[in-house]
Amino acid sequence: MKKRIVAILTVICLAAGVFSGCTRMKPAGPEGTVTEIRYLNFKPEIAEVYDEISRVYEEETGIKLIVETAASGTYESTLTARMATDEAPTIFQINGPIGYASWAEYCADLKNTELYKHLTDKSLAITKNNGVYGIPYVVEGYGIIYNKAILNKYFSLPNRNTSYNYVEEITSFAALKAVVEDMQARRADLGIQGVFASTSLKTGEDWRWQTHLMNIPVTLEFLDKNIDLTGDKYKSIDFTYSENFKNIFDLYINNSTTDKARLGTVDVTTSMAEFALGKCAMVQNGNWGASQILGVSGNTVRAEDIGFLPIYTGTRGEENLGISIGTENFICINAKASEAQQQAAADFLWWLFSSEKGKKLVTEGLGFIAPFDTFSAEETPDDPLAREVVRWLNNDKVINIPWNFTVFPSQTYKERFGSALLKYAQGAMNWEQVKKQAVDEWKKEFGA
Repeated sequence: MKKRIVAILTVICLAAGVFSGCTRMKPAGPEGTVTEIRYLNFKPEIAEVYDEISRVYEEETGIKLIVETAASGTYESTLTARMATDEAPTIFQINGPIGYASWAEYCADLKNTELYKHLTDKSLAITKNNGVYGIPYVVEGYGIIYNKAILNKYFSLPNRNTSYNYVEEITSFAALKAVVEDMQARRADLGIQGVFASTSLKTGEDWRWQTHLMNIPVTLEFLDKNIDLTGDKYKSIDFTYSENFKNIFDLYINNSTTDKARLGTVDVTTSMAEFALGKCAMVQNGNWGASQILGVSGNTVRAEDIGFLPIYTGTRGEENLGISIGTENFICINAKASEAQQQAAADFLWWLFSSEKGKKLVTEGLGFIAPFDTFSAEETPDDPLAREVVRWLNNDKVINIPWNFTVFPSQTYKERFGSALLKYAQGAMNWEQVKKQAVDEWKKEFGA
């Protein structure tokens, strides 16, 4: 499994899209010098931080960084409009392989840049043949968040029915299931209402299952089939690992704080509050959930007791798998810019992610988990789950599951899948019906 994962992650054959139109870049200064760089920012919520980055960089280098921020939900249209003007950005962003297929003509090869050389996990980059055309600049991760204090309390019980003594010994679904079911049976001794927080299946609150959890079996199927993510093969699935999805989903809903019949009323905030208040020992979510835990009034979970486990589902070789780490944010340099402008852009990016001032702005200002070896363990956002993502990212003994839900069908598909999961939990659908719907509607959405 490990060899297959490495092979497909490091060599993804991407179909180059064609984008018509003529780009006019602002000429470089005298003798090829560059006096300004243009950057189109994707996230309005961090626009003010980029203003500060621009100010500091100009003080340091004399080069002006002009940052334009697209309004929420308008990045693609803004990028399209700007690319045909003399205000075309030298630095821009794409959202993954599908985004690259649309903008391939404008993506310079970054394989010789310092930034790429220091990318911790090069399999995360957008590649084609021997070129590198998009570099991830922020990563996030999700898995099973656990409360170490409650688990240690379980491991100290004299009458438990498992032989596990440390959370690090849980490296398979079989081990996870044994521990979880024994903890559920002894929940009164542990002072919890259930091992897992409520599985939020309320409409609009089910994304942890219909997208994040579904990403694991779909990704494993893509790996088995050596799927090119910008070809046509991903437009149909067999849901090969549906029983593995069912394994972990059943474990969640059968060992929870909430009866299965009531899961359709639960939202994510409630689920995370249950974990924060010590009502459960585990919850599936991502590193963004740290604030939902530590910021809850009455929180009983210490930061040092919060950790991540991979989402084990019972697949062969899963002891070699880590948590799900990925991004929808990739940095690109405009191939239509002059060589001097491209180099100036590469120099700025290297400064931002390697200099002391730049890294501080990235960590404390932007709040990014940066996937580069220029950052030490201490140079990460100051929360336990961010540090956990970095720990798993730097663990060379495992392969972390990439995010492939950027190629999932529409939101309607995901919502219908979530509805089917609720019906299954409530006994209104059997698993074969859930699987058939997932397979048939995936194909129908793509017209495959």
